[in-house]
Amino acid sequence: MPAGDMEKLKFAYAYWADACYVGVPMFSLRARTNAFNMKTIKEAVDYAHALDRKIYFTANIYAHNIKIKPFMAQFAKMVEMGPDAFIMSDPGLIDIVRTEFPDVEVHLSVQANNTNWAQARFWSKLGIKRIILSREISIKEMKEIHEQVPEIELEAFVHGAICMAYSGRCLISNYLSNRDANQWTCSHSCRWEFKVFKDEKSEAELETLTGRPEEYDELTGNFYLDEKDRPGELMPIDEDEYGTYLMNSRDMCAIDYMEDLKDAGIISFKVEWRNKTINYIASVGLAYREACDALERWESFDSVKLSEELFWISNRWYIPGFLAGNLNDNAQFYERNGGFKTKVFCGILRDYDTEHKLCRVEVKNEFNLWDEIEIVNPDGVKKAKVEKIYRTKINHWIEKKGTTFTEEMKFDKNIAEEVQSAHGGGYEVWINMDQDYTNFGIIRKEAGLEDQNN
Repeated sequence: MPAGDMEKLKFAYAYWADACYVGVPMFSLRARTNAFNMKTIKEAVDYAHALDRKIYFTANIYAHNIKIKPFMAQFAKMVEMGPDAFIMSDPGLIDIVRTEFPDVEVHLSVQANNTNWAQARFWSKLGIKRIILSREISIKEMKEIHEQVPEIELEAFVHGAICMAYSGRCLISNYLSNRDANQWTCSHSCRWEFKVFKDEKSEAELETLTGRPEEYDELTGNFYLDEKDRPGELMPIDEDEYGTYLMNSRDMCAIDYMEDLKDAGIISFKVEWRNKTINYIASVGLAYREACDALERWESFDSVKLSEELFWISNRWYIPGFLAGNLNDNAQFYERNGGFKTKVFCGILRDYDTEHKLCRVEVKNEFNLWDEIEIVNPDGVKKAKVEKIYRTKINHWIEKKGTTFTEEMKFDKNIAEEVQSAHGGGYEVWINMDQDYTNFGIIRKEAGLEDQNN
């Protein structure tokens, strides 16, 4: 499971993750949205190991010459922290690490694009313990890799956003906004809202293109994109038999393929993060934990029910990626550049007052008196109704130290006022609750039509 900061790491383990991966400062492809520093990343290791769980450091940057020396200096310090493995992609850095730190376990990042058994055998000879396989291969191909190179562990993505570039190695962000996806600053330009314009030309004026399969129905004319926030800046775009070069891919969900993946030799199931929130971690954790536990017992599970849990978080409609083969145009989400969800994340449960049976909530999105809500914690989901909402008269913002609340609080009726609504934006309210669900609990409600499309 992913962890972008210490609180998300704790939630991921609470929602039954066997391992978490965290981006290391400066040298992971998610450094821009990574809240860890050298102090808190050590705290993360200690926290994981106290739970007897594993933690992996993601150091999968493709380094320019200037970054090799500082990378290795930082790497030596990170080795001393004792993570269970490092996730890497740069062949040169891997070679240096294997030479200077031969006992360190290295996992090959998906950004290394491992797509066949010959590559797997090559990396095995270099001492790689596990390969996170490219998203662009099928279960059949995964099985063949396992059969050809059984000595190496295989990990596969099962859930999350899919980059339109080959395993995330993209230049669009760099080209359009000068933010390099391979240097941890992707602006997700492929998901911008574009309009397509055609430049009408006669057939004689069109460039003759070669190498296309005969069955491909060639588009005639020159086409241009006009991005929503950049009107008038027309960008040329072309399409051939392999598709269009800018696209908004759907999201991956492999809940129906878990047993097939296990039978193919996959020993670790990975969830993509891309700066996801606590509600994402909770929902995905509950669903995939139930599936994994059933697989361990050699039992079936209700994938339809688990899919419903996964649809409540924002998504762009789910597909199984390339697991069952190429989905062609079904892999793109043409309707819009945003996502949709069936439920709204309302808040995080922080403190419980047993005397008044009230719970303090860090509000994330609006909810109102008499709303039907769901209380979610690692033990499952419980339905409830909001019958009381209190807001403190001093209206103080929630104070945090890093990502952890500074102190526990009790309800004080002398500074509380009853209100009809709780609005998002970082403040707190107290609501009625029959018992204490604050052990990594959150609340959510059914999404209205307007909320579904956000």
